Amino acid sequence: MSDRLRLLSLGAGVQSTTLALMAAMGEIEQPDCAIFADTGWEPPEVYRHLDRLERALPFAVHRVSRGDIRTTIATGHYEPIPWHMAGSMGRRQCTHQFKLRPLRAKVRELLGGKTPKGGCEMLIGITTDEAHRMKTSSVAYIRNTWPLIELRMSRGDCKGWLARHGWTAPRSACGGCPFLSDEDWRARKDGQQWPEIVSYSRLLAPSGQFMHRSLRPIDEVVFSDARQPDLFGNECEGMCGV
Repeated sequence: MSDRLRLLSLGAGVQSTTLALMAAMGEIEQPDCAIFADTGWEPPEVYRHLDRLERALPFAVHRVSRGDIRTTIATGHYEPIPWHMAGSMGRRQCTHQFKLRPLRAKVRELLGGKTPKGGCEMLIGITTDEAHRMKTSSVAYIRNTWPLIELRMSRGDCKGWLARHGWTAPRSACGGCPFLSDEDWRARKDGQQWPEIVSYSRLLAPSGQFMHRSLRPIDEVVFSDARQPDLFGNECEGMCGV
């Protein structure tokens, strides 16, 4: 790999899937490769989608990980995840620890261990309805770009583009993410991850930390039928702080 790198941050949600396929179809300049930072706790449909997507792309997809985020619950080290607590939420460190750190390590590897200023152009799937998530990189060797913003595409536009090309993409967020809406939780309740999510919720409860804002173990929550406001952007692809 050269010391100039064009890289796609791939979270496998709606926006980054659109970017990847647009690049594959020649609608935007193709990246050298893509990186998927795996927390270990994505819904099964995300991994299935990623397998299919990877086969459709003409460039490599590197899967990187700093370990399974569930171990932070199982071992009692809850701090990286901003669980709901009485009167507050914890500090959000999960994105930095489980997405940004392994992604940056891979970037440095691809740059041959060098960190030239702007050595990596990072394509990030943020859309016009999430423009508030745009941030410059906190490291000098990565320069963030937002092609969907430049194309004036919203999340709805991305869904429409995917549909026209025979694709859909799942919601990208960890199994017990405390930023999920009640609508998301109802979908999780019907999925194969639910028993595991319940068990981890029960592990959290004695410490006064909860997955849901009601401050109850997740299997005791009555989810609202009303559409909840999105707490952190439409996708938890985790790369707005790259």
